[in-house]
Amino acid sequence: MKAYSPLHPVPCLRLGRSLLATGWTLAALRQRPERLQVWSRRVLAGLDVEVVLAAPVPAGGQLWVSNHLSWLDPLVYLSLRPSRVMAKAEVAGYPFIGPGARRSGLRFVRRECLFSRAAALRTLVRDLRAGDPCLVFPEGTTTTGGHLAPLQEGSLRMAYRLGVTVLPLRLACADPHYPWIGDDTLPPHLLALARSRRTRVEIHPGPVLDPRSGMAEQAWIEAIRTQLQPHVHGESLCIPKAC
Repeated sequence: MKAYSPLHPVPCLRLGRSLLATGWTLAALRQRPERLQVWSRRVLAGLDVEVVLAAPVPAGGQLWVSNHLSWLDPLVYLSLRPSRVMAKAEVAGYPFIGPGARRSGLRFVRRECLFSRAAALRTLVRDLRAGDPCLVFPEGTTTTGGHLAPLQEGSLRMAYRLGVTVLPLRLACADPHYPWIGDDTLPPHLLALARSRRTRVEIHPGPVLDPRSGMAEQAWIEAIRTQLQPHVHGESLCIPKAC
């Protein structure tokens, strides 16, 4: 793979294209929330992030549940289906991404605040009862993908008690610049993405899990956890990058 220098015009042009794509759709997001899917696709295309489905996405999962690797994960899923998304409060302040996230109707939660988490859970319940498609990342933090962090089970248990179908989806990416964890700041991460020739993110859908099937609540939670664990879908952490 060709390596680009920090000032190479190609990654700079790619980053600029992504930021322009974000700006082009901000007004549309304010008026038409369904344009969130278009906005997500434009940002991903501008950063040359390729979303690959390892298998067809099954129909019937109102709540999508995924492991969490990067701040781009919500855009990866929103490029497939407009959804109500629960995101950490810091996202609202991100440059370029924050304004679009606020206008698109993302739900923000301060993870360190008990009251904020409780309010976020009430909002999720309202969305699910309204029949809206929703997306949550129950780890509550990002990882490099080699393990699954402990799950915050509140949203999962609420879905079970409401009788909401859940579709577990597993994200995998071999590109070391895609995960965004710890104290990383956004600008260097954006530049690393822009310098990459292509970033390939794979989605491995599991089966739709219906709490009305007779499974006990804890067993249902464990079934979701199992589907989110690395390698359960047969993927390798070393996924060849597309040319």
